[in-house]
Amino acid sequence: MKLKTLFIIAIPALIFFPVMLTGQQLRPGFDKAEYREMLLISARTSANPEYYNKYPTPEHFRKIYASPVVGMDNRWDLWISDKSLAIISIRGTTGSFTSWLANYYCAMSSAKGELKLDTDFTFKYELASNPAAAVHTGWLICTAYLSRDILPRIDSLYKAGVKDFIITGHSQGGAISYLLTAYFLNLRDQKVLPGDIRFKTYCSAAPKPGNLYFAYDYEARTQNGWAYNVVNSADWVPESPFSIQTTDDYNAVNPFAGIRPKIRKMKFPKNTVVMHLYNGLDKPTRKSRDNFEKHLGVKVSKYVKYQLPRYVPPVYYHSSNYVRTGTTIVLLADDNYYKIFPGENKGVFAHHLHNAYLYLLDHYNPGE
Repeated sequence: MKLKTLFIIAIPALIFFPVMLTGQQLRPGFDKAEYREMLLISARTSANPEYYNKYPTPEHFRKIYASPVVGMDNRWDLWISDKSLAIISIRGTTGSFTSWLANYYCAMSSAKGELKLDTDFTFKYELASNPAAAVHTGWLICTAYLSRDILPRIDSLYKAGVKDFIITGHSQGGAISYLLTAYFLNLRDQKVLPGDIRFKTYCSAAPKPGNLYFAYDYEARTQNGWAYNVVNSADWVPESPFSIQTTDDYNAVNPFAGIRPKIRKMKFPKNTVVMHLYNGLDKPTRKSRDNFEKHLGVKVSKYVKYQLPRYVPPVYYHSSNYVRTGTTIVLLADDNYYKIFPGENKGVFAHHLHNAYLYLLDHYNPGE
């Protein structure tokens, strides 16, 4: 109730202080200072003072809402600037089992469909128009719960004159930011959201959110400077989840389509030799894909149901072809970086936390 009261108080403040309503300020393109503010905001979305007190306070934004914990241990913050720019900041992975379970639940689901999450909550969504597009199921669940809380706040801010939004998140928060962005852009196309709302996205240290066809759609929708993923080249998280490409992951017109009947038409013994060679290359990737779907889909879903008892697992999209998505800003780790962040004996997240990203960002000077 306190959070709702805070938000109710904050919205009239936007109306009665016109200095905040000076018109749309959002611009395309990667802005180093803008991303730095997003890093500082995302650190605070962790809700852990021992962590975020290590970093400076954001200079140009103030927090007006902090969500309750929902879904798979998810939460988000709403920040506002003095120039009518709102920030939707998504929390990353916490130390809880539930939060990590969302990461491990990486069987793919279609990028268009519905999820049955509770008796009174069926999430109908479209993240891409291509029927071959697919995304991470765990983060799709997170997106569903977060969007249910975010959309009313967007509506209230829009009525108060705010039309520009930045979506941001670090780590798991970055992965969810991909899916939220795609979801909101499609809601705008469907006129569920107003046509003059603008979204810009800074995913930070984000893992791979889906397959190539989701990436194509997302990149086409956000090109020309409206979405970025910023990565530290020493960070392993953007390299996950595991990617397995099979011949099924190609476009319909490809050299492998209908190849087996063609091989069988070859003369003996050439057909036998070629088929043996082809099976030796094709079957292992298919087996690996099936094993990943079995263990990180079917089996993990049983644990998800302990957290969400009325959740109904979807029919999974038969792929594990995760790819790096969106325009990538690379913060390149050099010799000086490794002297300050050696990594050895510092834990697996030595290159993933905000301090490493802030250091590299401060030394980021493209073109020099």
